Amino acid sequence: MHTTNRRHFLKQTGLVTGGLALGAPAIVRGQNLNSRINVACIGVGGKGDSDVKETAAAGGNIVALCDVDARPLNKKAESHPDAKKFVDFRKMLTEMGDQIDAVVISTPDHLHGMAASMAMNLGKHVYCQKPLTQTVHEARELVRIAKEKKLATQMGNHGSAGDGLRRAVEVIQSGVIGKPLELHVWSNRPVWPQGLDRPKGENPVPAELDWNLWLGPAQVRPYLDKVYHPFNWRGWMDFGTGALGDMACHTVNMPFRALKLGYPSVVECEMASRIFPETYPLTSRIRFEFPEREGLPPLKFWWYDGTPAPVNAPMRPYPDIVKDVVNLRGKLPPSGCLIVGEKGKLFAPDDYGAMFFLQLEGEPGFVQGSKHPAVTPIPQSIPRSPGHYKEWIEMIKGGPAAYSNFEIAGYLTEIILLGCIALRVGEGVKMEWDGPNMRSPNCPEAERFVKRNARTGW
Repeated sequence: MHTTNRRHFLKQTGLVTGGLALGAPAIVRGQNLNSRINVACIGVGGKGDSDVKETAAAGGNIVALCDVDARPLNKKAESHPDAKKFVDFRKMLTEMGDQIDAVVISTPDHLHGMAASMAMNLGKHVYCQKPLTQTVHEARELVRIAKEKKLATQMGNHGSAGDGLRRAVEVIQSGVIGKPLELHVWSNRPVWPQGLDRPKGENPVPAELDWNLWLGPAQVRPYLDKVYHPFNWRGWMDFGTGALGDMACHTVNMPFRALKLGYPSVVECEMASRIFPETYPLTSRIRFEFPEREGLPPLKFWWYDGTPAPVNAPMRPYPDIVKDVVNLRGKLPPSGCLIVGEKGKLFAPDDYGAMFFLQLEGEPGFVQGSKHPAVTPIPQSIPRSPGHYKEWIEMIKGGPAAYSNFEIAGYLTEIILLGCIALRVGEGVKMEWDGPNMRSPNCPEAERFVKRNARTGW
């Protein structure tokens, strides 16, 4: 990053001043600040189902529903009978532009960037599920548009709203564990099929599904029952972002903020099970190297994924690294985050950073953070959340920036997607990275994965 951009980013990520304010959002003109915000929802099945519910509960007025599959669309319409139904989000945004204030996007990953950019270019505030986008270029574009148009934004890593996550950031940035040196994060994903070739054959497309619209910008391929839609798309490179995209926006969220991680200088897939042409591997270990950051020393971050079953031989941190974590729980939890500092360690045992444990130098084991004597005197510096969706609605009305607004979430997403690129350029390739210019000086092959090669018409 350029120096001024880095300083601004680190300030906002760490929230060192205790404030949440970024540029003030563009408030809907002529609207009473106590009135409800008119919201259109794109993708209303799966996670979209709860996103619609939570947005409505936070004060959003659901005026339009869109899904390429009539089954979840019609089911959700039963709860919102006054909302207009659409199959194509482009048609919805075009026809209802003047009736919509904000948009919620809960589609598969490959449609996030396209739907969000169209909505934002029309001046709509956007809540988008994680990962923010499927490509680095799309993430950069969404950050640019949000800032340019002063829009209220929020990425759907809901753990951002948790008191535990925010307290962990405060504790680490207080210096209790000293300067951070290493970060280890592991996940039990994938829990969907990947590490396989594309199945042969074709099935008739269900009458309720618009397969062409589901594919969106991805290249055409035959429909196969339950191979891609409605859930198993995550493992396919054309549609998802694998275990990294699914869970790192959650599990890496707390350390990303606490350790003030900007762009990495090096990313490498150290090890992986067999990498297939179209799907992510069953298990992998990826190393990210971060340079010095505003007084913090260089740091190495290892990501480990894979379903913890013997047949998959999932990769995890070496036993000596996590021995005290194992002693705490009796076994290594399915997912977790361990930060190693000069004077101690902090461990979060779940995907969302809801709870953390602290072990300082010389202590025999981890102690729950809320009970550790070193934590008590650390003041609260980060405002607590009224609710993940409520933050976004309040930002639209002129309130403080949501904690996972795109200016922050875009950086996190870019880091994660670089891991996906490292998987695709191959095991053992030490990919140097020039963050501001979105390029690898030593690995030209990475360039074709930075930006989407969209299908004609998209």
